[in-house]
Amino acid sequence: MAVLGAVDAVVIGRNEGARLVACLASLSGRVRRLVYVDSGSTDGSVAAAQAAGAEVVALDMALPFTAARARNAGIAWLAADPPEFVQFVDGDCELQPDWLTAALAAFAAHPAAVVVCGRRRERFPGASVYIALADREWDTPVGRALACGGDALMRFAAVQAVGGYDPTLIAGEEPDLCLRLRARGGEVWRIDAEMTLHDAALTRFSQWWRRSVRAGHAFAEGAARHGFGHWGGETRRALIWGAGLPVLILGLGLAHPVGWLLVLAYPAQLARLARREGLTWAVFSLLGKFAEARGALGYYLSRLRGRRKGLIEYK
Repeated sequence: MAVLGAVDAVVIGRNEGARLVACLASLSGRVRRLVYVDSGSTDGSVAAAQAAGAEVVALDMALPFTAARARNAGIAWLAADPPEFVQFVDGDCELQPDWLTAALAAFAAHPAAVVVCGRRRERFPGASVYIALADREWDTPVGRALACGGDALMRFAAVQAVGGYDPTLIAGEEPDLCLRLRARGGEVWRIDAEMTLHDAALTRFSQWWRRSVRAGHAFAEGAARHGFGHWGGETRRALIWGAGLPVLILGLGLAHPVGWLLVLAYPAQLARLARREGLTWAVFSLLGKFAEARGALGYYLSRLRGRRKGLIEYK
């Protein structure tokens, strides 16, 4: 039986260094048990976690690694003495001091809630345009939500009841979990409270590109598993703008010079997005469709071959 009112934490990470030390320090004294699941670190993360008083679970890296598998290992570790709530935190994040109080109040206000999340912010939003974009990406509407991210407070029993995270997913495991929780009548709430500081460390275009490729993979796999209502629109837009339209332009252009005029769809779309969201967001949103299309097509190709795509890392 779960310990009523108890909050435990599961932190996952690999080679996070000082970020992990800050993460664990932000949780120390605020949770009953602190579990760190390490995924093959070589930078002394395990020793640092032990020094911080965390219970350490080392994953067997002979098996395919995913963040979902790491979080499940934390769930399994806590199962013998389960809490009522479990706070999941990525090792590159620092929990805000007042978060747990605000989140527990939200659970009290919404009895059907099984997940409560808040505002994740980037620690260094001005360090690069890519980090600024990530910080804006985290700023989602408050209220009833469809999904959460990697950081969230959840009812432990509810997560166990649906089998935890799907360990085969290399991305998009949190929305997948939330979909299954909602299917059982649970609610996901995003509240107007500071939750975590995140250090994305996105300083190069190549990192941003790979992150976008991973997003496209997640969109396609999520839609394939759960239907058009789960990331179907995101998948369709990525494939249209990032793959279908370029192929159509090339085909029509080679057939007749007038066909090349279809390329004007891109500046028209850029102007439309810029009016609504600003030029920087518009440029990267449109450019990102090419990376997302690559990720989606990569998923489909792997599926046709009967293989599972390996982890797509960007840092």
